[in-house]
This record gives sequence, structure tokens and C-alpha cells, in this order.
Amino acid sequence: VCVDLFLTTSGHIDLSSLAPLPRTTGGDIQHYHPFNFHLDAAQLYNDLHWTVVRPQGLEAVMRVRCSHGLSVSNYSGAFCKRTPTDLDLPVVDCNKAFLVTLKHDDKLTDGGEACVQCALLYTTTTGERRIRVHTLALTCTSILGNLFRSADLDVQLSTYVAQVAGSLFQGSSALATLRDQQLGKCVATLFAYRKFCATTSSTGQLILPEALKLLPLYTLALQKSIALRSDTPADERVAFLSQQLSKSAAHSVPALYPRMFALHLLGSEADSPAEAVTASSPMPQLIALSSDKLDADGRTGIFLLENGREMFIWVGRHAPASLVQALFNVETVEDVQSSSTVLVQNNTPISGKVNALVNEIRRQRCSLMRLRVVKRADPCETAFFSMLAEDRSAAGMSYVEFLCYVHRQIQNKFV
Repeated sequence: VCVDLFLTTSGHIDLSSLAPLPRTTGGDIQHYHPFNFHLDAAQLYNDLHWTVVRPQGLEAVMRVRCSHGLSVSNYSGAFCKRTPTDLDLPVVDCNKAFLVTLKHDDKLTDGGEACVQCALLYTTTTGERRIRVHTLALTCTSILGNLFRSADLDVQLSTYVAQVAGSLFQGSSALATLRDQQLGKCVATLFAYRKFCATTSSTGQLILPEALKLLPLYTLALQKSIALRSDTPADERVAFLSQQLSKSAAHSVPALYPRMFALHLLGSEADSPAEAVTASSPMPQLIALSSDKLDADGRTGIFLLENGREMFIWVGRHAPASLVQALFNVETVEDVQSSSTVLVQNNTPISGKVNALVNEIRRQRCSLMRLRVVKRADPCETAFFSMLAEDRSAAGMSYVEFLCYVHRQIQNKFV
């Protein structure tokens, strides 16, 4: 039996007591807070429909095997573990991911290969019993520089999130302790690179490995996220971490460091609305999550921010009336209301491009994702600005300040 929770309540429901049920049966938690029927009904319907029709397997058992020198240390995700080696999955679907942590048991041969194999036995929805096997062969190296060049930042961030979720669900660590731990891991990683791979550079420089150059930024985003902010309601934190545990690395990162696009710049491109954004075309250029990018002089821009759970369109105070009319079918910015304003679709080029972008994001996330339109001084604007991870806020320092702090911590390790 697999249990999925769809929560539309506006008050506290003690989700920490309910969350283990979907988490151990391979289910999902969909938390619509605060629920607005006008804005959220379509997403609720879409999520319910997708839960039923998406590709999935039943009565599954998964095992990960390793070659000599490696062994499985830990699993993270939505599953039930009744034996040391196997994961029991009442249901496994196309949106689920599992994090497997490996450890060294014995010496690995430099230049040789280490193999990892994942086997999944499951029953299809038509009753056919199948097994799926993936085998990965990785080259072993004793050169630390090669290890840093091959590092996967998204997976490293997903590992941090899984560790935070495990500690909070077990009640073994406080939020402040977890924030310090994640900072310490970031500093230790960069210190190791600085000490062993960049010895010729001056100690006064902050040297970052190419593959992990955004590690400080993502660490700061994690500290400012719903997972570790002290002002986050308990139900929202539990729902967020439960969702993150089952996401792939590619879907987990935007929840911590969202993507932001400048919609007002789409109108300056020459391509047609139908060709603006499709599954085969590149996405528009991303904008750094800083209020400095929101056209500080006059606030004339319109920006779309998405974090994998919901989307915000922020309308600048002096956004052109023609652009506001084309996108929202209202006369002026003052007419924009977050509780009722929606993105409309008409025959104008900018409307076609923006709607194509929104649809492509929803396709990537396999969710309709509610969309809120906010303006300056709107009640929902606080939620929008709380996701600008590079700004200084009550949740933490700015990105520039954080880089300086990390640099000082690395320098202190050389003393």
C-alpha cells in the first residue's frame, strides 16, 4: 500500500506525525499552503491526475551492489528498509530518486575501475514482473585534482539536504547546529582544494575548483532555505524536506536556488512565439537571485521566479502599461492583485513567449505549479524576496559577505 498526502489546510496539522506514512510507503506529500481555490485548484487537479497516470511500478525491491573496495553506507529517499541490503518499495514512479552513499572498505587500484550496480525488481501496472539493472564503471584515481574536476555539485548539494533531513526527522540536531555543520563541510572541501591542488596561489586569494565554484552560493542558499530558516512553520519544513528526499539532483537544486528569468527581455527577441521556448530549445538566460537585478532604477522589469513547487511573476512598479496589459489583461500595475490576477494568453508575441516559457517549466517539473503575480508592497512579495538568496536578509548574510566569511575560515585553517 502506498500513501500520498494532498494537504489543503491553512492551519497547523502536525505534519511531522503524518509524514512517516508516505515516506515509508513510497508516497508523496503535496502541501498547498496557503490554499487558494482560485489559484490552486488547477494544480491540485493536475497533481491528483498525474499521481494516477504516471509511469510506475508496484511491489518493488531494490538493491545496490558494489565491487571490491566499496560498500553501501546509507540510503535516502521514500522507502521501507526491512533488511540490511534491500529497499522495499510499495510503489516506485518516474519522479522518484534515491540517494546512495558509498564508503571505502579497502584500497582501490589507481587507474582501475570500481563498479556500482543497481537492480530493481518490480511489477508493472499490467501485472508483468520485470527486473531493471543499471551498472556503472568508474575510474579510480589517487590524484585529488582529478577528483575535484569530476565532482558533481548538484549531487553534493542533494547529499547535504538528505543529511539535514535525516537529522531533523530524527530530532538529533538543532537548526543552528545544522547550519554550522553545512558551513563547515563547505569550508573543509574548499580548504582541501586550496591546500592540495592550488599550492602555487597566494593565500590571500579565494581559489575555487571549477566544478564546485558555486558551492559557497548553494551552501548559503541551503542555510536560507525553508529547511534551515528558524522562522519556517514546522509543517512547511517537514513537507519541503520530505519532497526533497525523493527528488533527483536536477530537481532538488532549484528548490534551494530557484531560477529567475527577465520576462520583459523576451519581447526584444526576434523569434516567433511558437519558437520562443520548447523542449528542444535553450531556456532564456538566468538572472542572479539578487534584488540588484530587479531594475533598481525605476523597477521597470517583470521577472519570473520558479523553485520547482511554485512560480512567481514579480511586476516592477514602473513596468510598461502595454506589457502589463498584454500579460495580465489589466490596465496598470496598480490593478495587479496576487489573490486574483492570472497570466492570460492572447495573440501578442510577448504573451506567446511568456506562456511558452511557463508551460515548458511545468513540463520539466511534471507539475502544473501554481503561479502568483505579485507587485511592489503586495502581501506575497515577502515570499518572493525571501528566495533571493544573494541578498542580505534576516535569514543570513549576502553572497559577497558569505564569500568573504568562507575565505577567512579557510585562511584560519592555515594558521
